[in-house]
Amino acid sequence: MKRRALIVALLGLPMLAQAQDAAQPELPKEKLVIVTHDGKRHEFQVEMAITMAQQTVGLMFRPNVPADGGMLFDWGQPRSSQMWMRNTVSSLDMLFINADGTIRSIAERTVPQSLAVIDSRGPVRGTLELAAGTAERLDIRVGDKVEQRIFGK
Repeated sequence: MKRRALIVALLGLPMLAQAQDAAQPELPKEKLVIVTHDGKRHEFQVEMAITMAQQTVGLMFRPNVPADGGMLFDWGQPRSSQMWMRNTVSSLDMLFINADGTIRSIAERTVPQSLAVIDSRGPVRGTLELAAGTAERLDIRVGDKVEQRIFGK
């Protein structure tokens, strides 16, 4: 059984490498709302990165991210999240979100093309990538709440 899993994994590597050479097609979108500390509600339509292949490519090669858009990486269950900006040409804000929808940490204005690891600083259920400057513009802070189905909302 382990041998079969290894063979399947190895056969899939060329497809995964190919997928990293270009932007992936737009993924299905879902509504997401961020409720800030002052009670303001900010609505987004975010692409849902569910599979490992979708998560590996993420927003690579995308020239920009819409002000009301982004990508939500659903890790399925809480785990540490390490992201990087390899092949990502536009700066992003990354919000690391606990299983209850509380924002655990924020990395603002990430550096395009950087290989530096951006860490969640603990287990999170999801990672939200938004256009750079969104957290500052909307005054989004650690402790604010995210409403989306994967967080039980």
